[in-house]
Amino acid sequence: MAGPWPLLRSILRNCVAGTLVAVTINDRYASLIPVRGSSMLPTLEPQLGDRMLVNRLYLDTGHGLSRGDVVVFRSPTEHRSLLVKRLIALPGDWIQVPAAQEIRQIPEGHCWVEGDNPEISLDSRSYGPIPLGLMQGRVSHIVWPPNRIGRVERKMPEGRC
Repeated sequence: MAGPWPLLRSILRNCVAGTLVAVTINDRYASLIPVRGSSMLPTLEPQLGDRMLVNRLYLDTGHGLSRGDVVVFRSPTEHRSLLVKRLIALPGDWIQVPAAQEIRQIPEGHCWVEGDNPEISLDSRSYGPIPLGLMQGRVSHIVWPPNRIGRVERKMPEGRC
């Protein structure tokens, strides 16, 4: 009698393989992230427990970002934190900063991001253009709760770029 070892070895091998596949998918292709904070209200609602699908594939394929995308990026001031904002301007764009009544050009390798809820959002209006290297992905869908499942639409504030 072989005992429990062959079964245990098979289970352990499948668990390790499954974990490696899950980590690879999460790191290279897509991940699910909970929404925290109210800076993206009404697009994303943390009070309802929104979970979003973040597409990381564009980072490798070169499809790039578009104005109006909702993006996830590392905080420029606290690199352990992930932030979610709307992409307003890309490198070389000119942007009108409403509170400062100024027009700025976005430098190469940077972008301008803002929350949909400007009264409480800490974004490029606070810390300026952010490096594109901090980008972690583009939010494509809300996947939870079931009554909010759907695509996250691109939209741009009027008269900003």
